[in-house]
Amino acid sequence: MRYLLLLATLAAAPAAAQLNGTISSPDGALEGVVVSARKDGAPVTVSVVTDASGRFAFPAGRLEPGRYALGIRATGYELEAPTSAELGDGNGTSVQLKLRKAADLGAQLTNAEWLASFPGTDEQKKFLYSCVGCHTLERVAKSTHDGAGFVQVMKRMAGYTNNSHAERPQVRLVARDPMRDFGPNIERDAAFLATVNRGPAAAPYTLQTLPRVSGKGTRVVITEYQLPRKMMPHDVIIDADGIAWMSLFDEQFLGRYDPRTLQYTEFAIPVQRPDFPKGTLDLEVDPQGNLWLSHMFQSGAVKFDKRTQQFQAFPLPKNRQNEHTQQSMVGPQRWTVDGKLWINDAGIPGMHRLDMKSGKWETWRPYENLKGPHSVYGIYADSKNNIFFMDFGGENVGRIDASTGKLTLFPTPTPRSRPRRGRMDDEDRIWFAEWRAEKIGMFDTRTEQFREWPLPTGIKYFAPYDVVRDKTGKVWTAGMNTDRVLRLDLETGDSAEYPLPSPTNIRRVFVDNRTTPPTFWVGNNHHASLVKVEPLD
Repeated sequence: MRYLLLLATLAAAPAAAQLNGTISSPDGALEGVVVSARKDGAPVTVSVVTDASGRFAFPAGRLEPGRYALGIRATGYELEAPTSAELGDGNGTSVQLKLRKAADLGAQLTNAEWLASFPGTDEQKKFLYSCVGCHTLERVAKSTHDGAGFVQVMKRMAGYTNNSHAERPQVRLVARDPMRDFGPNIERDAAFLATVNRGPAAAPYTLQTLPRVSGKGTRVVITEYQLPRKMMPHDVIIDADGIAWMSLFDEQFLGRYDPRTLQYTEFAIPVQRPDFPKGTLDLEVDPQGNLWLSHMFQSGAVKFDKRTQQFQAFPLPKNRQNEHTQQSMVGPQRWTVDGKLWINDAGIPGMHRLDMKSGKWETWRPYENLKGPHSVYGIYADSKNNIFFMDFGGENVGRIDASTGKLTLFPTPTPRSRPRRGRMDDEDRIWFAEWRAEKIGMFDTRTEQFREWPLPTGIKYFAPYDVVRDKTGKVWTAGMNTDRVLRLDLETGDSAEYPLPSPTNIRRVFVDNRTTPPTFWVGNNHHASLVKVEPLD
């Protein structure tokens, strides 16, 4: 979003009053337009969404007195003129925002809109889901490579770590086989890309936009907290005191952010393997209140004691490490049951378990004798510290029995659903995102039965990354491709879709159940901010 500044002569408003107004455009009133206000010099942006009449209103008390730059997000439109509002101590302030057609529609498209725009079949496009972790599809569409050029790009990217960004790549010590990342059809896929970019083989096509949100999706307040420097907040969680903690995807820090004081603090994580890429991914809390991070290419996991503010590292033994060792997940949720900690290993792929008292390690390789692709990603311990894991490469939910070590694989009803991440609820049910199938999944670990729900929005290419169930029984997920958040009542079929004000590379999702209704949080992994979504009903 671009913030455009021009002081407008407006009536002043008291600190408790709301800023409100209307949207006008060449197409009349527009529902589902995100309207944002950012106070001069402040790191916080507050946004609301227009209703069916094109009206918007910031709830009382959300904006303190001061000068605010106003911005909008509505694919296909932009502000006709720079606009700002001055809020003082008088009556409420109203403003009319005039929109015009966007001069560069391509610069506004989400990844889902690029996928909808590209000619070709879903089968041809599906590999592009893997691109958006490091960059947007606009980068692909506006390139000029031919097929041979794209082959070389893919080979180069196979040398980058998965916790890279287009502006901040990290290089693997040993590049992986491009077939592992891009599959066996690199030349075919490269030739397809050459038809949808600006290269010599490309043909013109019409850019497609998603329908704007409507109804309940407009009843929301979204707050973005800009972090003090370029960083990649991957997993963001809120503790009992309302403090946001975050793993940083490509740096050796644990971040702490207080939304009330706007103060950011970070704690340096000891480096275990200096020559290997840096950064952490999964962030979890154990029964004692300690924070745990998966240590990625640095090996193993690290524990942070919030009381002493000290780290303790648990690296893999040297004989269990290799060039591709990567712990993206850690499972300390129930380690006090039997004194054992679970971590995954994307480099095998498989699972490790550490006996915290004896220091003994055990390893499982669930797909060693199976045809792939398969992987081990999100991991979740039940009440007995049995571990369950997601087969992000295929379609399985796996279980390792904590007492016997027996391994069992349960295939999801949808083949190649690519289950990614989720959460275990208090009834030992795993709620998870089926990233490739565009569905929500639930596995009841007691009955060993699955249920699946297609996403209700009708939007293709959503790519849900994570799922969490809140205290009211509603389920939340968010898409890596759409910059939208979904709240679902799976029993009634009721849903709300909330648009985010800025391009947001969504990963781990979190629900704060201390509020009524529950509040949703996510880190903007590519644009160094924290995002809070507050439904108004």
